Amino acid sequence: MNFAVIKTGGKQYKVSANDVVKIEKLDAEPGDVVTFDQVLMVGNGDDVTVGAPLVAGAMVAGHLVNNKKQRTVIIQKKHRRQHFDRRNGHRQTLATVRIGEILIGGAKTTLQADERLAAHAAKLQNSTAAIAQPVDAKPAAKKAPAKKAAAKAAEPKAEAPATEEAVATPAKKAPAKKAAAKKTEGDKPAAKKAPAKKAAAKKADKE
Repeated sequence: MNFAVIKTGGKQYKVSANDVVKIEKLDAEPGDVVTFDQVLMVGNGDDVTVGAPLVAGAMVAGHLVNNKKQRTVIIQKKHRRQHFDRRNGHRQTLATVRIGEILIGGAKTTLQADERLAAHAAKLQNSTAAIAQPVDAKPAAKKAPAKKAAAKAAEPKAEAPATEEAVATPAKKAPAKKAAAKKTEGDKPAAKKAPAKKAAAKKADKE
């Protein structure tokens, strides 16, 4: 058969051998053999067989390449003068399938799992996981200075050497202390009392 029309995921696709089509997501791993038994039409040149609704005994087989998300589609709704504006995004997951055989008359497929597709998919998955994995070596190197700073903060601070200003400050305060000492030693009221006693003694002698 040169071509066939299959139905999957609620949609119809016209396929031929070695075609690569994107259909709705399939529950399979890359490299696995996938089959489609809902065949609506098969044709070989001018010889076309149309099903009612399916062609009896017809089947299409192929290999699953990958299941991958497509580009983001923006869904925006807006009602003018109604303060209504909604913006959402959607990424549909589609399966990429490479068609291998178109079979009729109840024949079974001769395809086997493709190990190269499986190895390629595993390689891509491992490389993506290695990029996403965080590296622990760099943060550890940055934390070392923080520990040194904590150790320095725990050490007792050494007394700062006396500067010239610190030495000069007590020298300025010394005269104030001496002046206070002089005031305590020679009280002016005591000095005034001595002449008063002498004057009283002179008055007593005169009498």
